[in-house]
Amino acid sequence: MSDLQFENNRFDPDLTPFHGLAKQMAQAFGYTADLAIDKPLAQLLRLRVSQLNRCAYCSILHARTARELDIDPAKIDNLGSYWEGNLYTEAEQAALRYCDALTANDPAALPTAHDALAAHLDARAIAEVAAIVINMNVWTRLKLAQGAVPTRAAP
Repeated sequence: MSDLQFENNRFDPDLTPFHGLAKQMAQAFGYTADLAIDKPLAQLLRLRVSQLNRCAYCSILHARTARELDIDPAKIDNLGSYWEGNLYTEAEQAALRYCDALTANDPAALPTAHDALAAHLDARAIAEVAAIVINMNVWTRLKLAQGAVPTRAAP
């Protein structure tokens, strides 16, 4: 994987102030941020948003980071069907359902998803889950808009 790099084939986001704002959000809620919620859960949320938005850059980055955090490989591999089986705790499943509803912009599903999440997390943790999901939606859309595509580095 060390030979993998990304090329922007549409535009350079550094030409606008947007990229700077996105970087500030990443510092607050990205994979290097200091958050109260469990790091593996936060990483699963980032990876799930990446999958839902079909962002190659984010999917590769956050799958790699999930492995570096020693998240069970079966959880990483099965994230696209987390509701099947018993690999995920009830709290993880609730957070992932909330993530799905928020990413899909499904207002009808959000109240139920929020209530299920509230059975496992306090208000601050729920706010962090929301912020992680919102931040990842910003990043996936930025990477999709700029055309960040994976390529192999020349040997």
